[in-house]
Amino acid sequence: MLRRAVFSVARRTPARSLSSATPAVLVEAPEATPATLQAPNAPATWSTNQQPRPGPASSPRFEQTVMELQPNPLSAMALVSDVPVNMVDGRKAVCDGGGGPLGHPKIYINLDLPGPRPCGGSGLRFEQIHHHH
Repeated sequence: MLRRAVFSVARRTPARSLSSATPAVLVEAPEATPATLQAPNAPATWSTNQQPRPGPASSPRFEQTVMELQPNPLSAMALVSDVPVNMVDGRKAVCDGGGGPLGHPKIYINLDLPGPRPCGGSGLRFEQIHHHH
């Protein structure tokens, strides 16, 4: 019933021409900004399943957000890679991630292979001191 009333009213109202409609507001395209870095010390993502940092016009969530004022922490991978390699006398290294509540459970690392070996929990690297006999 309501549907018929709407259609009958729509048929009775005269159609207006589109030229008399109010002019559309010109919307300016956003300025091209340089690509946002993933972190100040890492230019791109470092994992295959990591989402890149959103750009200024990537979604409605970031529409009126000034991305330069948002926190942009350093990459932990780059910070850990700056830590020097820990040299160990024996064939095994023990890592607890720094100990205390901020560490991780003890991990024993086999150092028989040459070169630095990373800890699976904290990423710290250990290498055996080779003694010449």
